[in-house]
Amino acid sequence: MKCFHRQFLTVLFLALVGIGGLSAQEIQVRDAQTGELLGDVAIYNLDRSATAITDEQGRARLDAFQRRERVFFRHLGYEALELTKMAIVRNGGQVNMNPKRQQLQEVIMSVSKWEQQRREVPQRIETVTQRDVLLANPQTSADLLQQTGKVFVQKSQYGGGSPMIRGFATNRVLLSVDGVRMNNAIFRGGNLQNVISIDPLTVRKTEILFGPGSVIYGSDAIGGVMNFYTKNPRTSEGDSIQAGGNLLLRTASAAGELTLHAEAEVGWEQWATLTSVTLNHFGDLLMGSHGPEEYLRPRYILTSNGIDRVLQNPNPRRQVPSGYEQTSLMHKWVYRPSRKWSFDLGLHYSATSDYPRYDRLIRPGNNEAGLRSAEWYYGPQKWFMGLLRARQQGGATFYEGLKVGAAYQFFEESRNDRNFGDNILYRTREQVDAYSLNLDLETRKMGDLRLYYGLEYIGNRVHSTGSQRDIDTGVAQASASRYPDGARWQSAAGYMNATYRAKPNLTLMSGMRYNHVWIRAAFDDAFYDFPFQDANLDNGALTGSLGLSWFPVQNTQVTLNGSTGFRAPNIDDIGKIFDSEPGSVVVPNPDLEPEYAYNAELGLRQNLGDRLILRGTAYYTYLVDALVRRDFTLNGERTIDYNGEPSNVQAIQNAAKAYVYGFEFGMDATLSDHLMLVGNLTLTEGVEEDDDGNDSPSRHVAPTFADLHLKWNRYPWKWDFFLNYNGEIPYRDLAFSERSKTFIYLQDTGGNPYSPSWYTLNLRGSYTFSAFLELTVALENLTDQRYRPYSSGIAAPGFNAVASMRLRF
Repeated sequence: MKCFHRQFLTVLFLALVGIGGLSAQEIQVRDAQTGELLGDVAIYNLDRSATAITDEQGRARLDAFQRRERVFFRHLGYEALELTKMAIVRNGGQVNMNPKRQQLQEVIMSVSKWEQQRREVPQRIETVTQRDVLLANPQTSADLLQQTGKVFVQKSQYGGGSPMIRGFATNRVLLSVDGVRMNNAIFRGGNLQNVISIDPLTVRKTEILFGPGSVIYGSDAIGGVMNFYTKNPRTSEGDSIQAGGNLLLRTASAAGELTLHAEAEVGWEQWATLTSVTLNHFGDLLMGSHGPEEYLRPRYILTSNGIDRVLQNPNPRRQVPSGYEQTSLMHKWVYRPSRKWSFDLGLHYSATSDYPRYDRLIRPGNNEAGLRSAEWYYGPQKWFMGLLRARQQGGATFYEGLKVGAAYQFFEESRNDRNFGDNILYRTREQVDAYSLNLDLETRKMGDLRLYYGLEYIGNRVHSTGSQRDIDTGVAQASASRYPDGARWQSAAGYMNATYRAKPNLTLMSGMRYNHVWIRAAFDDAFYDFPFQDANLDNGALTGSLGLSWFPVQNTQVTLNGSTGFRAPNIDDIGKIFDSEPGSVVVPNPDLEPEYAYNAELGLRQNLGDRLILRGTAYYTYLVDALVRRDFTLNGERTIDYNGEPSNVQAIQNAAKAYVYGFEFGMDATLSDHLMLVGNLTLTEGVEEDDDGNDSPSRHVAPTFADLHLKWNRYPWKWDFFLNYNGEIPYRDLAFSERSKTFIYLQDTGGNPYSPSWYTLNLRGSYTFSAFLELTVALENLTDQRYRPYSSGIAAPGFNAVASMRLRF
């Protein structure tokens, strides 16, 4: 079968090369890493007696050049290239240019929803390009974020990934896909894995905004915003039809991964379409050989014919069970009837198989197995998004640009658990319908002032059911749902953002947003005797920001920014019933208020002769009325029976306050024309204060983490040798809610849990055979370390060999 696959790819490749061939005098210029066609490339000989320029399809003719003459290629944002005409002809007329390092002239969209120069933005933003993704070759979008070296990612199970930014995570950071917020009414304070629904192979750019983004994005954008922009179909010039696509095959050894990605697009003069399919298979994950024995999986539980049996694991490094499968689909249409108007339709769908929650499966239990759960798995995680957007650029009286968007999203998830030896399988299933309408406008530049403003409406409806099924008889009956069924969450807002260039070297940016949130939920007392029947929350929030970007000298940038953010309670906060940790259960609390964040940050960027770029940011965030989990009472009782177990009662409450502060450093050093040294370091501290005035470490403050990359880039080769490092979190700095999870941490000399430090050495690289074919390889965790990142339930992969082949046509 493998031989057949190789033969098939070889034949397909040769056929496509034949189809895509150019005439002897015609060439086509592409981005060497993404394959994107490059227009406006200047082409000339040594004395500039012969010149040419590429069109929008990257095509040009070399009739004016001699066969052995050297030809020079120049394009803004790309490294200069020098080739002989003869060498170009031998490569089938294909020319590949490597991009330069990102500069301050880079265009970003995350601050105002419109294109702005990075140099004007006072807030820290990091960009992950499609080129970065192709080399990093991440399995999921959670890995995409983690591999930037600037975002910490927690994993309770292999099918997961919960980003932490500046001491905040889950429902205090916001996910956005093509400008549509992904956060919904049941995004919880515990760890989330919704980010894996975004297919990294369809992402053309990711922008990570650090710090509050509530002026543009509303509730939840306290720690930061992660904007994923997916690929768009491209129209052609004139009456010609443009067609292309790519095929990617990837495998990885640590989990026996097999991934197939196929993509095709067709463009006409006014219409274009793009379709993408990705199939993933991940087996049980293999941890490293060198490290703590406490992380090993010596035994596991297998259920056969209704009988739970304890089996010895033949390879204790294999984390059984942890594997899963995923399917991701994307289809886009674009219609551009004129230069002013464009209409876009985007459809996204992602679904996983059932996937085990590994941290619950290794929880100790007082039984013969020594393990509490025989089964604990999430049902398929499903996500659908349909987005219809119209855009007008130029020609109106009160605005220069207009975007109107309507989106619908559907989310589904479920939880299934059964204790060892118990015949009852408990299940809760949740579905969310999410609607959004957005109107965003950009004014003409009025002197040195430009305004951005808009309106937004969001509506969520939650469907939640519970059941318990006897695995022996198959009989199922209703039980308590996780959330009040039919609950509604709505938000309406208006915002304005302004950019003012006070001087050529000084730009000011400010913004303001008013947001109103409504919650309506009715509680079912069939299973629990609640002292309330419904929840009706009606909250408003005013947020703002003010910042400056200043260049005191040409190569020095100073940024200063102050901003506020908020998070309104959602359905998860006010109406959830679930087991948060062993022996504890969270119950509804309808008496909640929004939490507010006040943030200040100072940034410095220094360019030393275009050879060394240093970056640093210091920030402080103060959170008032923080929504945190605390002990609670229900009908005067501090413990209740939950799924047959006496459990301590807890609820989400407005604690007194919390604060987080930290420092972020970065360095880009150009050692030669082809060699670079790149590094990042993040240090964060955080404290939550409860109502009694006692301080406790913040749960989502990541350990100190850093990376250091030695990169070599000379076409057609590209290599990256790098170190990843995570610091220790001692017991004194471990959040109170984490201290009870002794089974995922090591014990210090005093017998207390702590998270140890770890490091890995890694190597990855790519070789571009031609404009059509590229090979990417990676050797991760070269020293085969056995480690478990902070707060994660599953140990990280051991030595992992990754290989992918990408075929463009």
